[in-house]
Amino acid sequence: MKILITGFEPFGGQKINPSWEAVYKLPTAIGSHQILKARIPVSFDGSRHKIVELIDEYHPDVLLMVGQKGGSYEINCERIAVNLADSKKADNDGFLPSNLPVCEGAPVAYFATIPLKQVVAALQSEGIPATISNSAGLYVCNSMFFSALHYCAESRVKTSVGFIHVPHLPQQVVEGKKPSMALEVITRALQVVVETVTDNCCQPLEIA
Repeated sequence: MKILITGFEPFGGQKINPSWEAVYKLPTAIGSHQILKARIPVSFDGSRHKIVELIDEYHPDVLLMVGQKGGSYEINCERIAVNLADSKKADNDGFLPSNLPVCEGAPVAYFATIPLKQVVAALQSEGIPATISNSAGLYVCNSMFFSALHYCAESRVKTSVGFIHVPHLPQQVVEGKKPSMALEVITRALQVVVETVTDNCCQPLEIA
């Protein structure tokens, strides 16, 4: 199988983004599965266009998008992407959306199409804190997540799509007692996600 995994560039004045740092460290193959990697701009418009271009270019069997979620102790496996962009902070292009649809005329929301419960159980069995999250926020992560699901639905692309939020790295929170997770643990978590998704790709998807 062909697995496309994306991470984001730094934003908010930070010099690193754990999503890309972990994706970058992944091997080019996990088991018999090819791993393709891409770095995504923290841009509402740029990320939406980029993810569609990547789907068209690589035709992946699985698309896993990874983003940073400050303040979390866990790997957050996102369940829902919503058709709304609304933020109090601008993206890296300086764009600040307010109550805007991600895609005009699209449905209100989509569910992830990877087996979330199996993924969380697999992560927890390895001692990695993980949970299913019911909100990917309204920033760039959600926008790209929604765009990927909408494009696959509209184009009848048979790609399994998921979004994973990861905590800060320890070096990002040295000035305060805030949650973080070691890069090695995040990288291993992504490997477990890939292994679990590919093992369960032919099973009926349970939405609950």
